[in-house]
Amino acid sequence: MTHHRPATRDDLLRTALDVAPRLLGARLTTVVDGNRVAVRITEIEAYHGLGTGDVIDPGSHARMGQTARNATMWGEPGHLYVYLSHGIHSCVNVVTGPAGVAGGLLLRAGEVIEGTDVAALRRPAARVPRDLARGPGRLGQALGLRHPRHDGIDAIVDAAPWPAELAGAFARLDLAREPVRAFSTGPRVGVAGIAGTSAFPWRFWITGDPTVSVFRPGRAAVEG
Repeated sequence: MTHHRPATRDDLLRTALDVAPRLLGARLTTVVDGNRVAVRITEIEAYHGLGTGDVIDPGSHARMGQTARNATMWGEPGHLYVYLSHGIHSCVNVVTGPAGVAGGLLLRAGEVIEGTDVAALRRPAARVPRDLARGPGRLGQALGLRHPRHDGIDAIVDAAPWPAELAGAFARLDLAREPVRAFSTGPRVGVAGIAGTSAFPWRFWITGDPTVSVFRPGRAAVEG
């Protein structure tokens, strides 16, 4: 029996904060321009949109409601919200919650487990394998996902195996059959103000995994 199974929309119907631990150890596979890469997810951050959950999330792109930029976050679960950070880095989120309820899980880091040669060509600055997808911009680059070309791509697919090569761009999310038990939580990385403090311990990572990124506080993210 394989260690993973295809994710379903039902797996992602709850809020991002509820779903977050389940995505640790999951595998996201992409085929972009015929090149296949798979990443085992080791670090994620949860974000809620306006009206989602019990606490307003001031760190979310969707905190003020739906816009052209964050529209994918308000769609059905399982699509990928791919946005541009600092005008350079394409970052990848898995959308959670039912359509009309915004939520996203930012994929902060992972281990490249398939297509290492392809990922290395896309990430020539990576000096060691653990750095190929260590950080959200690096992960997006390793997977070949780019804003705006791939924003909204669907990562929920049938259980049938993929062909070895596919034209265009495809994504597939598979969940670990056994949930990760040893994981840690803490403040989100680089998020400004209170949203980047221990008041929002919405970052989840596999404890001790070498691919997890380094924590850096955001602007004015001062603990009370």
